[in-house]
Amino acid sequence: MQDRYAGDIGDYGKLGLLRALRSAGLSIGVNWYLTPNEKHNEDGKHTEYLEKGLYFDCDEALWNELHEIVETDKRNVSSLQDAGILDASYYSSDLDFTGKTRSERNAFRDAWHKDALTALAGVDVVFVDPDNGLLVPSAEGSRKENKFVKSEELWDNFFENHSSVVYYQHKARRTDPFYIDQYRKLLESFELNPAVGFGLKFVTTSLRYYFFIIQPQHRDIIKRTVGDMLAGPWRDHFLYYDPTQTDVFVRND
Repeated sequence: MQDRYAGDIGDYGKLGLLRALRSAGLSIGVNWYLTPNEKHNEDGKHTEYLEKGLYFDCDEALWNELHEIVETDKRNVSSLQDAGILDASYYSSDLDFTGKTRSERNAFRDAWHKDALTALAGVDVVFVDPDNGLLVPSAEGSRKENKFVKSEELWDNFFENHSSVVYYQHKARRTDPFYIDQYRKLLESFELNPAVGFGLKFVTTSLRYYFFIIQPQHRDIIKRTVGDMLAGPWRDHFLYYDPTQTDVFVRND
């Protein structure tokens, strides 16, 4: 996550999902993997949804809040932490690797992650929001590793904090099967037994995924809440993946 992304179409879908879970009675924690703003591309400018009535009915209150943030140029993570947008616990310390050696980066990240676990302890659902998604081998140990979430960081939230976990996955140049396979292997790993889960693909502008790692006690309420959400105005913007039923994302009809 970078401050420059605040209020874009991705935030509308992400926060709409989290608001639905919160309205169902689940407590929410958000772990921003906040990294320094980059300037080499045009990412973060996907705010056209604020001019299209197509999205307004999905969550009118959220649309209005994000419209205000974008119009007043208050595009930063702190603006998104207003209780009027999402009543949640947050961890927003920078995961900044600037000027650090590899050993320094590792030590810094370990301490950062432990602080995040402490800040979000006891919530029902932790949303993990890295720039890119689940760590891939080519990024391991690199200066860009902070743009990814490590598998063990998801495990820690699941077991140490006893939370269900949702992680963000950006769709880069790979196709759906790559991300589905990556997620399925994670969900089926020994470390995440007895987790259950499913995935959502936000099919608007820049494609994004949200993958769920669910505690058994939260399974029914999370699945019911997401099902209700996709039965309403959000249905045109999300596809659904159930690893027990299909190998692809489908409409949740």
